[in-house]
Amino acid sequence: MNNTLLRSKLELRVNKLASLDYGNIEPWQQAEAVNKAQSEWVRRQLEGINQEKAGNEASTRRIDDLQQLLVTWTGDFTPQNNNQYWQSTTWPSNYMEWCRIDAQAQDDCKICPPRPLTIFEGNEADVNVYLADTNRRPSYTWATTFSTVMNNTFKIWTDGEFNIVNPLVTFYRVPNTIVFLGTYDPYTNTTSTVDVPCEFPDNITEIIIDEAAAILALDIDDNQKNAQLSQRAEHNT
Repeated sequence: MNNTLLRSKLELRVNKLASLDYGNIEPWQQAEAVNKAQSEWVRRQLEGINQEKAGNEASTRRIDDLQQLLVTWTGDFTPQNNNQYWQSTTWPSNYMEWCRIDAQAQDDCKICPPRPLTIFEGNEADVNVYLADTNRRPSYTWATTFSTVMNNTFKIWTDGEFNIVNPLVTFYRVPNTIVFLGTYDPYTNTTSTVDVPCEFPDNITEIIIDEAAAILALDIDDNQKNAQLSQRAEHNT
């Protein structure tokens, strides 16, 4: 859906059939509301706070709706704390939510090929528990370990048993920011020179428009319209 149609639909929902009752809403406010609605919709799908209470890949529809946000990232991992874990030195700027980490294990044998690891997601608070548990601690023999996230870094735990080779992080990225061409941004004091439409299919964009209209309705103290549009968006999610 192009941005001209998107803005027309947004104004239609907020302005009571475009009667210009609320014609004082600036284009930058429209863009801000649309991007906020887009972010909230994505987070709700990932966390499962939706009509079906289903998160990211808990249903076929969630998989279809969110698959375009899944990306892979190869970061630079280095051993830390006497090789107890390998930690990424950078962090993807468009990171939104963890999906999985793949890697291989390499021991001191110079001629043995690296072994693919099975890595489960762990909690930083439970690291000591994992390390004390023979079924969950890092094991080169069983090619299993766990990973955690802390201070905008990824950690793959080895407990000194092996080295990490070819790490690959799969995560959900932040959706592209929607930009209206020629819109003045009071935050940056610049006028946009590009037009960036919503990257989601039209059926999802329609839901995002409803949510954006609800946000604007709340901003202008139209609580009834906000409630109606919020319920509509949630029902169709």
